[in-house]
Amino acid sequence: MTASVESPPPLHAAAGGRQSDLRSALLTMLIAKVLTLGVGAIGYQILTDTLLPTPRAWLAIWNLWDAPHYLDLARYGYEATGERANWLVFYPLFPWLTRLVGLPLGDYLIGAFIVSTVASFVAATLLYRLVRLDHDAEVANRAIWFFAIFPTAYILHIGYTESLFIALVLGCFLAARHDRWALAGVLGALACLTRVNGLLLVPALAIEPALHLWRARRFDPRWLWLATIPLGFVGYLILNYRVTGDPFAFLTITRERWYKSFAPPWVGIVALFEGLVWRPPFEIWTVIWQQALFIAIGAVGAVAAWRWLRPSYAVWVGLNLLLFTSTSFILSAPRYSLILFPLPILFALLARRPTWQTALTAWSLILLATLALLFLMQVGMAY
Repeated sequence: MTASVESPPPLHAAAGGRQSDLRSALLTMLIAKVLTLGVGAIGYQILTDTLLPTPRAWLAIWNLWDAPHYLDLARYGYEATGERANWLVFYPLFPWLTRLVGLPLGDYLIGAFIVSTVASFVAATLLYRLVRLDHDAEVANRAIWFFAIFPTAYILHIGYTESLFIALVLGCFLAARHDRWALAGVLGALACLTRVNGLLLVPALAIEPALHLWRARRFDPRWLWLATIPLGFVGYLILNYRVTGDPFAFLTITRERWYKSFAPPWVGIVALFEGLVWRPPFEIWTVIWQQALFIAIGAVGAVAAWRWLRPSYAVWVGLNLLLFTSTSFILSAPRYSLILFPLPILFALLARRPTWQTALTAWSLILLATLALLFLMQVGMAY
């Protein structure tokens, strides 16, 4: 029997199909954004028995936990004394962009939401294009779906750094995959100005040229652009020095004000489960088991990424997991897991089977609704 071979579609047709799929992915993100913010606000009004009188009030209820600190930084800048001196631990790119957008509008809250909104759409676009390098449009669209409904995806839509950071990370990986190493270096440096996790881009992306060098035995000097990524962190150290006179002042503040310090992962994990004997039942479920669940998901994801995705993706998951568990006090593992972009790709691959599609979708949506409402009700460490 002779197998029939179909001719590939014309380039313009393929491009048209991909643009149509990309529009579908962006529409998925838009719908998720509207429903998350809208349903969250409705749930908040029901649970608190209050009415939100204006559209801005529907956004202002999300200005909780770390979000007001970013607005303070956008409004006042970094300070060396007083309560706002403790905000030095927050990296500057997000508040700088919030100021850039919010100052002309006269509203830093709206500025923060605009920055997060634009960044979330950029992230969806880049994730789709990154997945399409290895998989078909169906897998790429499902990856966007699971990214949009990830249990802590509400963080993408509010005044937090996650949407900006993941957009920069995805852009960095996509640039590296296209051998645009200068662009990867610049985006990586900007990621380091957004979150300390940006430093992990260096070892993760270094896997790509290392494997190429192993196979081809040929060095490409463009790979040296990876050395520019830590310059973003150097910029943050300079900021520390200019504000306080100490480039490492953030370490002292983190330890003394936020009660966190570096420790082997098992120290924080053991301390987490020690809470089983003294925390009330509500916190056992919202604090201990939520943290443990997402740590486990990250660990399984790192192994699965090594098996079914690219080694650089596995290194990204594994190193981030190591970073947010290497502390004496593990906090916000569900939120930090949001930046592990290989997870929605793995979910998309699993969801080729309808049973997995249903199970993962139900799990994600239920937890998304639950964690978003817990966030709005200011239940500590639930997210």
